[in-house]
Amino acid sequence: MLRLTELRLPLDHTPADLAAAIVRRLRIPPAQLTSFAIFRRAYDARKGLTLIYTIDCDLGDAALEVRILQEAADRHIAPAPDMRYRFVAAAPARCAHRPLVIGFGPCGIFAALLLAQMGYHPLVLERGKPVRERVKDTWRLWRGHELDPESNVQFGEGGAGTFSDGKLHSQIKDPEHHGRKVLTEFVRAGAPEEILYLGKPHIGTFRLVGMVEKMRGEIESLGGEIRFRARVDDLLIEDGHARGVILADGKEIRADHIILAPGHSARDTFAMLHRRGIRMTAKPFSIGFRIEHPQALIDRARLGKYAGHPLLGAADYKLAHHAGGRSIYSFCMCPGGMVVAAASEAGGVVTNGMSQYTRSEKNANAAIVVGISPAIDYPGGPLAGITLQRALETRAFALGGGNYDAPVQRLGDFLAGRPSTAPGEVEPSYQPGVRYTDLSTALPAGIIAAIRAALPAFERQIPGFAMPDALLTGVETRTSSPLRIERGPDLQSVNVRGLYPAGEGAGYAGGILSAGVDGIRAAEALALASGAAG
Repeated sequence: MLRLTELRLPLDHTPADLAAAIVRRLRIPPAQLTSFAIFRRAYDARKGLTLIYTIDCDLGDAALEVRILQEAADRHIAPAPDMRYRFVAAAPARCAHRPLVIGFGPCGIFAALLLAQMGYHPLVLERGKPVRERVKDTWRLWRGHELDPESNVQFGEGGAGTFSDGKLHSQIKDPEHHGRKVLTEFVRAGAPEEILYLGKPHIGTFRLVGMVEKMRGEIESLGGEIRFRARVDDLLIEDGHARGVILADGKEIRADHIILAPGHSARDTFAMLHRRGIRMTAKPFSIGFRIEHPQALIDRARLGKYAGHPLLGAADYKLAHHAGGRSIYSFCMCPGGMVVAAASEAGGVVTNGMSQYTRSEKNANAAIVVGISPAIDYPGGPLAGITLQRALETRAFALGGGNYDAPVQRLGDFLAGRPSTAPGEVEPSYQPGVRYTDLSTALPAGIIAAIRAALPAFERQIPGFAMPDALLTGVETRTSSPLRIERGPDLQSVNVRGLYPAGEGAGYAGGILSAGVDGIRAAEALALASGAAG
């Protein structure tokens, strides 16, 4: 097969127009095009609006394809890569203990799924509850100011990604095409097939709930087991090798291979690992606020006269600015979504963004965050970033009134340095509620100054972005893990064999797709190591 890239067509083209563009690019008669499939479709709105395709073509004639490749002077014609997934190993006939997977977010799900598909019978330990029970607990916080520290936006089946926009794009290097395996498994579990080719695919929370349940069902049908309300409180280490875990109820489970995929908010787990001497280091992350605008404003600014076109949906954005030695940028932009309460510890307020598949809510929201680093902002060891996060979340809790309401401020007031006392045009979407206040003390002074410097620059990129009634909600502190659990080329901990730190919490992913890919890689590494040991 051949792959064509950068094939541009107008927004309202027909399938026949696409086929005609393919044969023109290949310089062949239409009859020689046996079939084609869309690998990716994106759009470019910088000058007018065009759709940009990557197409895989089958000409039914290998010799013809070779000739086209030899004669083509077009760098946008190349062999289509083979993206079929191939298992690296199969479970040995005898294993003393089945492998453990700690955490059942995107990384843990794909690690367990791959292990099950390779013939292992993994045991998954998840501290939270099954996803539908977890949804009920989360709504109790959003509607009733009642937080369950073990079942919330951060903890439970599906991980933090369940309550998000369900974005499935990433900029990771993926030479083995593991990302394709992730997307294919999601489609098998009920995701729309368009995620296989859209340039910025997403699923949305409601669809993710059912998909997670189906994937759990497949793991169980292949001999895996998922135990909920099974928090790991200690790690068994013998002669530098992981040999099992101890749960919160005191039960001991033996294992020689453990994939550790706890998510970025498992602070008690990180503290336990630190006590056990697992080598880890503090890493940079980002902090800031959520910002809300009318989605219609973003649509007009980004899509112009094409705003509202059903093929394009709600518009997104990606912004960046540098000021005072800091990087300020938009993060986790959620078109047509809402700002959600994402706390996992009593006495703290944390925000995140979420959208459903339709992206039909009236507001757009994104985090506006500033990069911070251990050397400058939180010296003091691997857990210092967690200490900073807690301090900021506790401060936000107090500013919001001490009941999980969030502190908010209109953008015009924030720039002018005065507190907000009443809502403006943009109605806050955060639940359970908000309190209008002054956010200038919610973050360190240098971070506040950097955000104030960036907002006018963002206005130049998106007219209306700095509208006085845009709403800032505090605080966004869980952009990524504040630490990294060190691992070697074989993906095992550098000082404890048999332990495979993986995913976002371990510091090796950022989002659903990359976390799923890292779960696959961890499962492959475990399978190769266990086969060698066997």
